[in-house]
Amino acid sequence: MNRAFSRKKDKTWMHTPEALSKHYIPYNAKFLGSTEVEQPKGTEVVRDAVRKLKFARHIKKSEGQKIPKVELQISIYGVKILEPKTKEVQHNCQLHRISFCADDKTDKRIFTFICKDSESNKHLCYVFDSEKCAEEITLTIGQAFDLAYRKFLESGGKDVETRKQIAGLQKRIQDLETENMELKNKVQDLENQLRITQVSTSPVSSVTPKSPSTDIFDMIPFSPVSTQSSIPIPTRNGTQPPPIPSRSTEIKRDLFGAEPFDPFNCGGGDFPPDIQSKLDEMQRQRWRGSKWD
Repeated sequence: MNRAFSRKKDKTWMHTPEALSKHYIPYNAKFLGSTEVEQPKGTEVVRDAVRKLKFARHIKKSEGQKIPKVELQISIYGVKILEPKTKEVQHNCQLHRISFCADDKTDKRIFTFICKDSESNKHLCYVFDSEKCAEEITLTIGQAFDLAYRKFLESGGKDVETRKQIAGLQKRIQDLETENMELKNKVQDLENQLRITQVSTSPVSSVTPKSPSTDIFDMIPFSPVSTQSSIPIPTRNGTQPPPIPSRSTEIKRDLFGAEPFDPFNCGGGDFPPDIQSKLDEMQRQRWRGSKWD
């Protein structure tokens, strides 16, 4: 039994037995970390661990890292270390595995306890920083030990085995919850990857052919450069009709290669005066006749 526990022997504890046996006492503190120690107890052992973790924390602080805050839940079953916001259990130190607990007399903010790890069977020293409650937290752990020991004497040792079984079940539940959370994260990652793959493989846009625009009579407007319709022309007696001759803009010529004669389109200087006067008279008569018609 160390100093922190023995100095309360003749004094009353600060918490009711029901608070520690049926519930727990919560505290907030900064967690400097844990480190392996060679001995399960001892002031010098704790002092070396505190010095080591303080130095490591000083280096991390110079790199911009802050000391993480944790919540401690103390009961006759042990000390739980939780994340304050999510209440996720980071460490569950069973009371029968804690072998030493003390606050630092040179630094009133520091308190520690040594616990034997359930998996590796190594002794780990946990170091905390609490500006106002370091000594009170140490005494609360001492009161939990005192109540647990009294309960052990009353039950004849049977309660200890029950607590070990309960602690083992709690550890199993914690491992299953951690595994469940990891599986959920993996499923979420797979869903995100599948979503990204579907987006990358889907066509950007589907191009549909545009139908030609029509007028108010639902007819395609005529275009001089458009190709002829490909609708087949009905045949007669199985023979194709002759092809439609293409229009030519060239001037037709006669057999001798001369252009056809049009006396009304000729210039005035192409004929002698007497012939020209007759042509003019014929042109006037033609114009009068077309007017009366």
